Amino acid sequence: MLHVKPSTLLTETHLSLLNTSFPIINIIYVYSSESSDIQIQCNSSTKKHPYSLMALTFCSTNSHHHHHHPLLPNSTKSTLYLHSTTQTPPQHHRHSGISLNIPSIISNLLHISTTRNSIPELLLTNSTNKQTPTSSPKESISSLQPELHGSANWSPLLNPLHPWLRREILKYGEFSQATYEAFDFDPFSEYCGSCLYNQSRLFEILGLTRHGYNVTKYIYAMSHVELPKWLERSLHADTWSKDSNWMGYVAVSDDAETRRIGCRDIVVAWRGTVSPSEWLEDLQGKLEPLGDHGETDAKVEHGFLSIYTSKSDTTRYNKSSASEQVMEEIKRLVAYYRGNGEEVSLTVTGHSLGGALALLNAHEAARSIPGLPVSVISFGAPRVGNEAFGDEIRDLGVKVLRVVVKQDMVPKLPGIFLNERIEKLEAVTGELEWVYKHVGLELNLNIKTSPYLKHGFDLAGFHNLETYLHLVDGYVSEQAGYRLNARRDGALVNKYSGMLRSELKIPVCWNQSANKGMVRNAYGRWVQLERAPEDIPSPHRDC
Repeated sequence: MLHVKPSTLLTETHLSLLNTSFPIINIIYVYSSESSDIQIQCNSSTKKHPYSLMALTFCSTNSHHHHHHPLLPNSTKSTLYLHSTTQTPPQHHRHSGISLNIPSIISNLLHISTTRNSIPELLLTNSTNKQTPTSSPKESISSLQPELHGSANWSPLLNPLHPWLRREILKYGEFSQATYEAFDFDPFSEYCGSCLYNQSRLFEILGLTRHGYNVTKYIYAMSHVELPKWLERSLHADTWSKDSNWMGYVAVSDDAETRRIGCRDIVVAWRGTVSPSEWLEDLQGKLEPLGDHGETDAKVEHGFLSIYTSKSDTTRYNKSSASEQVMEEIKRLVAYYRGNGEEVSLTVTGHSLGGALALLNAHEAARSIPGLPVSVISFGAPRVGNEAFGDEIRDLGVKVLRVVVKQDMVPKLPGIFLNERIEKLEAVTGELEWVYKHVGLELNLNIKTSPYLKHGFDLAGFHNLETYLHLVDGYVSEQAGYRLNARRDGALVNKYSGMLRSELKIPVCWNQSANKGMVRNAYGRWVQLERAPEDIPSPHRDC
């Protein structure tokens, strides 16, 4: 049990201790002359209790996943102290208490609200107009190329958000989203865990050719440590790979896009995770030294590092690690375009776990290639390392822009404590040996600013990358509301979630494969759709 003094403010720290797999929460206020305690008890029994906060049970609406994961999987009870008089306390502790609105407490902890105004008529008209473009016209931005790449840490361009920077953030966000759109999540597919499409036609199929980039390399990863369900597995015995997953790609701007942005831009997009429940359940938060033989004090989360650096001669796709694959391609492209006399930059992007891998990749690239401008644009990324790691990132000149939704839990991890404010919490936590630190500038978004989004409790919806991109598109400044002329198609928010308000009449999780990938063969039998030969993964072609 965690005892909280009556004067202690309840924060997200306390909320994160709840075991969200148990829908019944019993709230008890206990008082005596010696102490005053507030208790929430999560119980796995089906016995009815005064409060049933079903909203705290995580249920991903993603069409590929459906999870009910606990924070503390091996326990049947977890306790946290709050304040309520609904339950009669034990006789020897009985005293009058103060009534609190528990749903309001939970809403306040996650900065959410259950009350909404109606959508203004003008905004409703804008959202239902199907004959307007979904992006602004392209403009030449070469005059601001260094600033847009973070030379001044983006601060002059963020408040208010410069429209050119907004467009660039959305571009890299769509590159990150592509790693989800093209990933085979289907465990019944013999190619589960691979990319659905050949690299030569990835952007064409996903409608991303308008950005003016060409994919040059796929990245595969494995891990030597036990992880949450970050690596997908096929149920087929004879599968394309038993060890590896497709984790992203390298792309480079074409000539026209290079002229528009002012340099040859190499992009690395890392795939992340769809479900935040697996972070809450399984992330250990163990820091591991980044360098060999104690040459640096920098430490990073060992699971992230394992995905980035693991390899095995017995595998088909990871005889070299993800780190070795991506660095070989970056060095090749830098040498080629520098040899042509061009200015080259590197932008690394990713959502969730992908944002963590992006930071590791940027750190290595900046150490390995002198003079290369390196920036990171991440979405919903967790903490990656300790303060010494952050210092190295800054000393190497890597520019980091972290896009964060205030209600999203993943950026508050690893660790159940808010590490940046650890000194304020020492009365609760005591001193910790391992402390994580975020690095870089933060663009903080808020679900409440969008009139199109529900304001209820939805862990998966808060972490959904399309929710992030929707909020970026409408962001103007810290003080202003959602902009009226936002162009991005709002229906994309509900592609893998149910965050849009019902008045908009957009189906929840509308991205569904026809018949779950089953088709009739020439004999009239239902079978799984076979991939086109060029889309079948090949270690000789892809690695």
